[in-house]
Amino acid sequence: MFTKNALEIFEQVINQYHIADDPYQPFENPFDAKTQVLNHLLYRKCWIDTVQWHYEDIIRDPQIDPVAALTLKRQIDASNQDRTDMVEYIDSYFLEQYKEVHPKNTATINTESPAWGVDRLSILALKIYHMRQETERSEASAEHRAACQTKLDVLVEQRHDLSTAIEQLLQDIASGDKYMKVYKQMKMYNDDELNPVLRSQK
Repeated sequence: MFTKNALEIFEQVINQYHIADDPYQPFENPFDAKTQVLNHLLYRKCWIDTVQWHYEDIIRDPQIDPVAALTLKRQIDASNQDRTDMVEYIDSYFLEQYKEVHPKNTATINTESPAWGVDRLSILALKIYHMRQETERSEASAEHRAACQTKLDVLVEQRHDLSTAIEQLLQDIASGDKYMKVYKQMKMYNDDELNPVLRSQK
């Protein structure tokens, strides 16, 4: 199953990241970009999400130096762009995989593309990892750990439901019952023609 493989890769990424637990650590993708294309993309996607998760923790420090916060905000913006790019690369992979499928006359479109479902699955993997940590944090109160366990149970259920939905979507695309239509994201704030502040400084 696609989602089982994806979740195993996401777990591999998250565990590897937390060995050093440093958003500035060097990145190395264990999957070859040419012979293991999808795994390569999934690993890279989750690494971006994992680094950004920790960027978001750091920037919420009330004592953070304003200059450092501005630098980090720009890193988060760049990370968001990378994240969107990776979603589009994954969708391009799926478009190639299903290019020979002729949708049925009754075929419908989904509310999101397969890769945006994968994006949510990657974030869920991070939520589950960190919520599980909270359930095991020895210095936390019993009430805190119990509340986090309740949240963890919901997240695990959500992961199951989302995985099922992604698998069904891919089956429907393969059978022609659904069709893919991918819209390239048009982020305006990074574009020096569309962002009026950047445009005024050209």
